[in-house]
Amino acid sequence: MANKNVVLSIKDMGDITVELYPEKAPKTVENFLSLVESGFYDGLIFHRVIKGFMIQGGGFDVDFNHKEAAAISGEFIANGYMGNDLRHTRGVLSMARTSDPDSASSQFFIMHEDAPHLDAQYAAFGKVISGMDVVDKIASSKTGRVGYYSDVPRNSVVIEKAYVK
Repeated sequence: MANKNVVLSIKDMGDITVELYPEKAPKTVENFLSLVESGFYDGLIFHRVIKGFMIQGGGFDVDFNHKEAAAISGEFIANGYMGNDLRHTRGVLSMARTSDPDSASSQFFIMHEDAPHLDAQYAAFGKVISGMDVVDKIASSKTGRVGYYSDVPRNSVVIEKAYVK
């Protein structure tokens, strides 16, 4: 599978374009592309924003209703998958998960800054190739608590449309 680009159009902020790396995490890329192509991410929000660390989205709508997708196996070294050596540096795209290494489904995060402690622990699978200024804008959002999450933007950061470019 050749590398593909996905655009995340963020309401009132601009576009983030990520290049996907199927050679590092083929099942993760396939899952993400399937969700993008089905329109799954359209209208969802970035629900966890930690400046200097990462921005996370892909699981909740603007009313904070959870949108679920099927879980996949985690393609990272700590889970026994040796083919993914992608580091969690600024702009890297990775799958969010619970403490279960095979719980990643739709939620993803984009690194705002380097986080080497995540290397080999999460399935990194792409990188921002344009739109880091938009990532920086999102990371600068004022946040507060909503339910379990303490880093939710006070003004919803909405993915209007996600599409393969």
